Amino acid sequence: MSTVHKIGLIGAGNISEAYLKLAPLFPGTKIVAVADIAPAAAKARADQFGIAAMTVDELLKNSEIDTVINLTIPAAHYEISHSILSAGKHAYSEKPFALSVDDGKKLVAEADARGLKLGSAPDTFLGGGGQTARRLIDEGKVGHIIAGTMHFMGHGMEAWHPNPGFFFQPGGGPVLDMGPYYTSALINLIGPAKSVTAIASKGFEERFVTAEGPMKGKSVPVLVPTTINAIIEFVSGAQVSFGVSWDVWKHGHENPIELYGSEGTMLVPDPNFFGGAVRYSKAGGDYIEVDAAEAPFGRANWSGERANYRMLGVADLLDAAETGREPRCSGRVALHALDIMVSILDAAASRKVVELSTTTERPAPLTATDAERLIASR
Repeated sequence: MSTVHKIGLIGAGNISEAYLKLAPLFPGTKIVAVADIAPAAAKARADQFGIAAMTVDELLKNSEIDTVINLTIPAAHYEISHSILSAGKHAYSEKPFALSVDDGKKLVAEADARGLKLGSAPDTFLGGGGQTARRLIDEGKVGHIIAGTMHFMGHGMEAWHPNPGFFFQPGGGPVLDMGPYYTSALINLIGPAKSVTAIASKGFEERFVTAEGPMKGKSVPVLVPTTINAIIEFVSGAQVSFGVSWDVWKHGHENPIELYGSEGTMLVPDPNFFGGAVRYSKAGGDYIEVDAAEAPFGRANWSGERANYRMLGVADLLDAAETGREPRCSGRVALHALDIMVSILDAAASRKVVELSTTTERPAPLTATDAERLIASR
């Protein structure tokens, strides 16, 4: 990038710390201010990183800030992202992009009308693991993808998150919370989806919070399904089953994503992370392992044990703004991922097959040359 873009954060919660710590990896991004509905939270985060604490209104009116990252709770994502675009600034949202497909469509239309860039997490599929899998698929290592399986299972957030209530409210639940990682990964690897069907249930009516924090020892109500089994049909003809649950104490699904091709099988690393090894077979032969650690954004850099390049999607969005291209974590990709997830919940409620109302192009692969441009020193 040729410009250093000044960026504001709206939302000073847990995830803001990762954005602030990792922004210096991308010289074209400079976070200069943070705002929050709780002024004390904004001040604490601002003091921690030596940036300005502002009100939301002050941040949106600041003429030096050209981009704002929306880190609010899911229920506020649409409203805040719309306010960012209305203020004439590029917008990048944490997941989920919005809570309804109609709201997501409105955001895409607003950005287009204003000539602004709109993007959304997750950007993990841009990491070394996701891009290595993409390269191997594009090279035909396993032929065309016929089917696949995805699993994300655990027992919720009440044991580690200090205030987990919103995870179990509308806008939360495992599909909208973790689904963005998995659906975005599949859009990157396979392309757009066509239809979904699903069933869902709720394992517990309330959750007892054991994590340290203000909610410890209290119970929170569960207002959304917490176990969902879906089948996603892709435009390519591939079909992928998706099992996701917060009602499981232990399971044996070691590979979060498996893709079954006409010429072999691919084991894709956890889409919640940037790194990991990809394994693939030729027909029924032994697996060949390709370590993504040497690929761009695949090397462990976080606590010495895993790759974490959060802010990569923001850097790519700003590079897209400079070069006039579509961001890889674009609003259109996020909208289609949202459509898949919302349609899964609708299909589970209706016990019917739901046809998607959106589509998208596969994001362009992130090459070594592209990566170098994002991290080049000024």
